[in-house]
Amino acid sequence: MAQFVLTCCSTADLPAEYFEAHQIPWLAFHFTLDGQDYEDDLGKSVSFDQFYERIAHGAEPVTSQVNISQYEGCWEPFLQEGKDILHLTLSTGLSGTFNSACIARDQLLEKYPERQIFVIDSLGASSGYGLLVDTACSLRDAGASITEAADWITQHRLRLHHWFFSTDLTSYLRGGRISKTAYAFGTMLGICPLLNMDHLGRLIPRDKYRGKKHVIQEIVKRMEQHADGGLDYSGKCFISNSACYVDARAVADLIEARFKKLDGKVMINSVGTTIGSHTGPGTVALFFFGDERKD
Repeated sequence: MAQFVLTCCSTADLPAEYFEAHQIPWLAFHFTLDGQDYEDDLGKSVSFDQFYERIAHGAEPVTSQVNISQYEGCWEPFLQEGKDILHLTLSTGLSGTFNSACIARDQLLEKYPERQIFVIDSLGASSGYGLLVDTACSLRDAGASITEAADWITQHRLRLHHWFFSTDLTSYLRGGRISKTAYAFGTMLGICPLLNMDHLGRLIPRDKYRGKKHVIQEIVKRMEQHADGGLDYSGKCFISNSACYVDARAVADLIEARFKKLDGKVMINSVGTTIGSHTGPGTVALFFFGDERKD
Protein backbone atom coordinates (compact mmCIF):
# COMPACT_ATOMS: atom_id res chain seq x y z
CA MET A 1 0.00 0.00 0.00
CA ALA A 2 1.30 3.47 -0.90
CA GLN A 3 2.59 5.47 2.06
CA PHE A 4 1.07 8.71 0.76
CA VAL A 5 -0.88 10.25 -2.11
CA LEU A 6 1.24 11.86 -4.83
CA THR A 7 -0.41 14.64 -6.85
CA CYS A 8 0.67 17.09 -9.55
CA CYS A 9 -0.77 19.40 -12.22
CA SER A 10 -1.50 18.95 -15.91
CA THR A 11 1.62 20.95 -16.74
CA ALA A 12 3.75 17.88 -15.98
CA ASP A 13 2.88 16.96 -19.60
CA LEU A 14 2.49 13.23 -19.10
CA PRO A 15 -0.29 11.17 -20.72
CA ALA A 16 -3.56 10.58 -18.90
CA GLU A 17 -2.84 6.85 -19.16
CA TYR A 18 0.38 7.35 -17.21
CA PHE A 19 -1.39 9.12 -14.33
CA GLU A 20 -4.10 6.48 -14.22
CA ALA A 21 -1.67 3.56 -14.29
CA HIS A 22 0.47 5.08 -11.52
CA GLN A 23 -2.46 6.31 -9.39
CA ILE A 24 -1.44 9.98 -9.48
CA PRO A 25 -4.36 12.43 -9.21
CA TRP A 26 -3.70 15.59 -11.23
CA LEU A 27 -5.22 19.06 -11.37
CA ALA A 28 -5.94 20.90 -14.60
CA PHE A 29 -4.78 24.36 -15.53
CA HIS A 30 -7.20 26.24 -17.82
CA PHE A 31 -6.89 28.12 -21.09
CA THR A 32 -9.03 30.33 -23.29
CA LEU A 33 -8.86 29.76 -27.03
CA ASP A 34 -10.82 31.82 -29.56
CA GLY A 35 -13.05 33.12 -26.76
CA GLN A 36 -13.91 29.69 -25.32
CA ASP A 37 -12.68 28.35 -21.97
CA TYR A 38 -11.17 24.88 -21.68
CA GLU A 39 -9.49 22.70 -19.10
CA ASP A 40 -5.93 21.68 -19.84
CA ASP A 41 -7.17 18.08 -19.74
CA LEU A 42 -4.27 16.40 -21.55
CA GLY A 43 -5.71 16.74 -25.03
CA LYS A 44 -9.23 15.47 -24.31
CA SER A 45 -11.30 18.61 -24.99
CA VAL A 46 -9.00 19.94 -27.72
CA SER A 47 -6.57 17.50 -29.29
CA PHE A 48 -2.96 18.60 -29.38
CA ASP A 49 -2.97 18.57 -33.19
CA GLN A 50 -6.03 20.83 -33.28
CA PHE A 51 -4.61 23.11 -30.62
CA TYR A 52 -1.34 23.75 -32.42
CA GLU A 53 -3.04 24.04 -35.80
CA ARG A 54 -5.26 26.81 -34.42
CA ILE A 55 -2.22 28.63 -33.03
CA ALA A 56 -0.50 28.30 -36.40
CA HIS A 57 -3.55 30.01 -37.94
CA GLY A 58 -3.35 32.96 -35.56
CA ALA A 59 -5.12 31.90 -32.34
CA GLU A 60 -3.52 33.30 -29.18
CA PRO A 61 -4.54 31.22 -26.15
CA VAL A 62 -4.47 32.67 -22.63
CA THR A 63 -3.81 30.41 -19.64
CA SER A 64 -4.87 30.42 -15.98
CA GLN A 65 -3.39 28.45 -13.12
CA VAL A 66 -4.88 25.94 -10.69
CA ASN A 67 -6.70 27.88 -7.96
CA ILE A 68 -7.02 27.35 -4.21
CA SER A 69 -10.46 25.74 -4.34
CA GLN A 70 -9.28 23.19 -6.93
CA TYR A 71 -6.46 22.12 -4.65
CA GLU A 72 -8.80 21.83 -1.67
CA GLY A 73 -11.32 19.85 -3.71
CA CYS A 74 -8.65 17.41 -4.86
CA TRP A 75 -6.90 16.90 -1.54
CA GLU A 76 -9.64 16.95 1.09
CA PRO A 77 -11.14 13.53 0.26
CA PHE A 78 -7.73 11.93 0.78
CA LEU A 79 -7.22 13.76 4.07
CA GLN A 80 -10.65 12.54 5.21
CA GLU A 81 -9.45 9.00 4.49
CA GLY A 82 -6.45 9.59 6.76
CA LYS A 83 -3.91 9.91 3.93
CA ASP A 84 -1.06 12.41 3.59
CA ILE A 85 -0.34 14.42 0.42
CA LEU A 86 2.86 15.10 -1.52
CA HIS A 87 2.23 17.63 -4.29
CA LEU A 88 4.71 18.87 -6.90
CA THR A 89 3.96 22.14 -8.71
CA LEU A 90 4.99 23.84 -11.92
CA SER A 91 8.03 26.08 -11.46
CA THR A 92 7.52 29.35 -9.56
CA GLY A 93 9.68 30.87 -12.29
CA LEU A 94 6.75 30.39 -14.66
CA SER A 95 3.59 30.38 -12.56
CA GLY A 96 2.08 31.42 -9.24
CA THR A 97 0.31 28.10 -8.69
CA PHE A 98 2.80 27.13 -5.96
CA ASN A 99 1.47 29.98 -3.82
CA SER A 100 -2.13 28.85 -4.35
CA ALA A 101 -1.17 25.31 -3.37
CA CYS A 102 0.51 26.57 -0.20
CA ILE A 103 -2.56 28.58 0.80
CA ALA A 104 -4.78 25.53 0.22
CA ARG A 105 -2.36 23.40 2.27
CA ASP A 106 -2.39 25.81 5.20
CA GLN A 107 -6.19 26.07 5.20
CA LEU A 108 -6.65 22.30 5.07
CA LEU A 109 -4.12 21.65 7.82
CA GLU A 110 -6.20 23.84 10.11
CA LYS A 111 -9.05 21.35 9.59
CA TYR A 112 -6.83 18.24 9.57
CA PRO A 113 -3.90 19.05 11.91
CA GLU A 114 -2.99 15.37 12.28
CA ARG A 115 -2.23 15.05 8.57
CA GLN A 116 0.79 16.09 6.45
CA ILE A 117 0.74 18.02 3.16
CA PHE A 118 4.06 18.70 1.43
CA VAL A 119 4.02 21.18 -1.47
CA ILE A 120 7.25 21.27 -3.50
CA ASP A 121 8.18 23.70 -6.25
CA SER A 122 9.54 21.46 -9.01
CA LEU A 123 11.55 24.35 -10.50
CA GLY A 124 10.67 22.61 -13.72
CA ALA A 125 8.11 22.44 -16.50
CA SER A 126 6.56 20.15 -19.06
CA SER A 127 7.86 16.58 -19.06
CA GLY A 128 10.87 17.68 -16.97
CA TYR A 129 8.42 18.41 -14.20
CA GLY A 130 6.89 15.09 -15.25
CA LEU A 131 10.20 13.26 -14.85
CA LEU A 132 10.44 14.60 -11.30
CA VAL A 133 6.88 13.36 -10.65
CA ASP A 134 7.87 9.97 -12.09
CA THR A 135 10.84 9.86 -9.71
CA ALA A 136 8.62 10.71 -6.74
CA CYS A 137 6.30 7.93 -7.87
CA SER A 138 9.20 5.45 -7.89
CA LEU A 139 10.18 6.54 -4.37
CA ARG A 140 6.57 6.11 -3.20
CA ASP A 141 6.30 2.66 -4.75
CA ALA A 142 9.63 1.61 -3.24
CA GLY A 143 8.22 2.29 0.22
CA ALA A 144 9.75 5.68 0.99
CA SER A 145 7.96 7.74 3.62
CA ILE A 146 6.44 11.04 2.57
CA THR A 147 9.24 12.88 4.38
CA GLU A 148 11.94 10.79 2.69
CA ALA A 149 10.40 11.36 -0.75
CA ALA A 150 9.92 15.09 -0.17
CA ASP A 151 13.51 15.49 1.04
CA TRP A 152 14.91 13.58 -1.95
CA ILE A 153 12.93 15.60 -4.48
CA THR A 154 13.87 18.90 -2.83
CA GLN A 155 17.56 17.98 -2.73
CA HIS A 156 17.75 16.69 -6.32
CA ARG A 157 15.31 18.85 -8.31
CA LEU A 158 18.09 21.12 -9.61
CA ARG A 159 19.87 18.09 -11.03
CA LEU A 160 17.04 17.62 -13.49
CA HIS A 161 18.05 19.32 -16.74
CA HIS A 162 15.60 21.02 -19.09
CA TRP A 163 16.85 21.87 -22.60
CA PHE A 164 14.54 23.30 -25.28
CA PHE A 165 14.83 24.33 -28.90
CA SER A 166 12.31 25.88 -31.25
CA THR A 167 12.10 25.79 -35.03
CA ASP A 168 9.20 28.27 -35.17
CA LEU A 169 9.76 31.83 -33.93
CA THR A 170 6.13 32.96 -34.22
CA SER A 171 5.35 32.63 -30.51
CA TYR A 172 8.59 34.44 -29.66
CA LEU A 173 7.35 37.35 -31.75
CA ARG A 174 3.82 37.30 -30.31
CA GLY A 175 5.16 37.13 -26.77
CA GLY A 176 7.44 40.12 -27.32
CA ARG A 177 10.60 38.09 -26.80
CA ILE A 178 12.01 39.09 -30.20
CA SER A 179 11.45 42.04 -32.53
CA LYS A 180 9.79 41.88 -35.93
CA THR A 181 13.19 42.41 -37.53
CA ALA A 182 14.76 39.57 -35.54
CA TYR A 183 11.79 37.38 -36.42
CA ALA A 184 12.10 38.11 -40.14
CA PHE A 185 15.85 37.49 -40.28
CA GLY A 186 15.67 34.52 -37.94
CA THR A 187 12.97 32.86 -40.02
CA MET A 188 14.80 33.58 -43.28
CA LEU A 189 18.06 32.13 -41.94
CA GLY A 190 16.44 29.17 -40.17
CA ILE A 191 17.62 30.29 -36.73
CA CYS A 192 16.69 27.91 -33.89
CA PRO A 193 17.08 29.21 -30.31
CA LEU A 194 18.39 26.79 -27.66
CA LEU A 195 17.20 27.47 -24.10
CA ASN A 196 17.38 25.80 -20.71
CA MET A 197 15.90 26.13 -17.25
CA ASP A 198 18.05 27.98 -14.70
CA HIS A 199 18.32 27.39 -10.94
CA LEU A 200 15.29 29.64 -10.33
CA GLY A 201 13.11 27.65 -12.72
CA ARG A 202 13.12 30.27 -15.48
CA LEU A 203 13.61 29.63 -19.19
CA ILE A 204 16.86 31.27 -20.30
CA PRO A 205 18.06 31.63 -23.93
CA ARG A 206 21.57 30.15 -24.23
CA ASP A 207 22.52 29.89 -27.91
CA LYS A 208 21.19 30.24 -31.44
CA TYR A 209 21.87 27.76 -34.23
CA ARG A 210 21.25 27.93 -37.94
CA GLY A 211 19.24 24.97 -39.13
CA LYS A 212 17.27 22.21 -37.50
CA LYS A 213 19.91 19.51 -37.98
CA HIS A 214 22.49 21.65 -36.21
CA VAL A 215 20.34 22.37 -33.15
CA ILE A 216 19.31 18.70 -32.86
CA GLN A 217 22.97 17.72 -32.65
CA GLU A 218 23.66 20.49 -30.14
CA ILE A 219 20.85 19.57 -27.74
CA VAL A 220 22.17 16.01 -27.59
CA LYS A 221 25.67 17.38 -26.92
CA ARG A 222 24.24 19.20 -23.89
CA MET A 223 23.12 15.84 -22.54
CA GLU A 224 26.59 14.39 -23.13
CA GLN A 225 28.11 17.31 -21.23
CA HIS A 226 25.73 17.39 -18.27
CA ALA A 227 24.16 13.94 -17.74
CA ASP A 228 25.21 11.84 -14.76
CA GLY A 229 28.09 9.70 -16.02
CA GLY A 230 28.15 11.32 -19.45
CA LEU A 231 27.58 8.67 -22.10
CA ASP A 232 27.25 6.10 -19.30
CA TYR A 233 24.06 7.80 -18.07
CA SER A 234 21.76 5.10 -16.71
CA GLY A 235 18.72 7.16 -15.72
CA LYS A 236 15.52 7.93 -17.58
CA CYS A 237 15.17 10.44 -20.38
CA PHE A 238 11.93 12.21 -21.33
CA ILE A 239 11.21 14.41 -24.36
CA SER A 240 8.19 16.59 -25.06
CA ASN A 241 7.26 18.24 -28.35
CA SER A 242 4.70 20.68 -29.69
CA ALA A 243 3.41 19.32 -33.01
CA CYS A 244 6.89 18.29 -34.22
CA TYR A 245 7.13 14.61 -33.38
CA VAL A 246 9.57 13.92 -36.23
CA ASP A 247 12.09 16.33 -34.68
CA ALA A 248 11.55 14.82 -31.22
CA ARG A 249 12.04 11.34 -32.65
CA ALA A 250 15.29 12.45 -34.30
CA VAL A 251 16.60 13.64 -30.90
CA ALA A 252 15.44 10.42 -29.23
CA ASP A 253 17.13 8.26 -31.87
CA LEU A 254 20.46 10.03 -31.36
CA ILE A 255 20.19 9.65 -27.59
CA GLU A 256 19.29 5.97 -27.73
CA ALA A 257 22.20 5.37 -30.11
CA ARG A 258 24.76 7.20 -27.96
CA PHE A 259 23.59 6.43 -24.42
CA LYS A 260 23.68 2.64 -24.27
CA LYS A 261 22.81 2.35 -20.56
CA LEU A 262 19.56 4.34 -20.51
CA ASP A 263 16.83 3.16 -18.18
CA GLY A 264 14.44 2.12 -20.94
CA LYS A 265 13.59 3.90 -24.18
CA VAL A 266 13.24 7.67 -24.36
CA MET A 267 9.66 8.62 -23.47
CA ILE A 268 8.21 11.14 -25.96
CA ASN A 269 5.20 13.20 -24.84
CA SER A 270 3.27 16.17 -26.17
CA VAL A 271 3.80 19.66 -24.78
CA GLY A 272 0.40 20.32 -23.24
CA THR A 273 -1.93 23.19 -23.90
CA THR A 274 -0.72 25.34 -20.98
CA ILE A 275 2.99 25.25 -21.78
CA GLY A 276 2.19 25.11 -25.48
CA SER A 277 0.22 28.36 -25.25
CA HIS A 278 3.56 30.06 -24.68
CA THR A 279 5.90 27.96 -26.83
CA GLY A 280 3.62 27.51 -29.83
CA PRO A 281 4.33 24.70 -32.30
CA GLY A 282 7.84 23.60 -33.24
CA THR A 283 9.37 23.14 -29.77
CA VAL A 284 11.33 20.08 -28.64
CA ALA A 285 12.31 19.74 -24.97
CA LEU A 286 14.82 17.27 -23.52
CA PHE A 287 14.97 16.16 -19.86
CA PHE A 288 17.47 14.09 -17.89
CA PHE A 289 19.31 14.01 -14.55
CA GLY A 290 22.82 15.46 -14.40
CA ASP A 291 25.01 17.99 -12.65
CA GLU A 292 23.34 20.71 -10.62
CA ARG A 293 21.82 23.70 -12.41
CA LYS A 294 23.55 26.75 -10.91
CA ASP A 295 22.49 29.67 -13.12
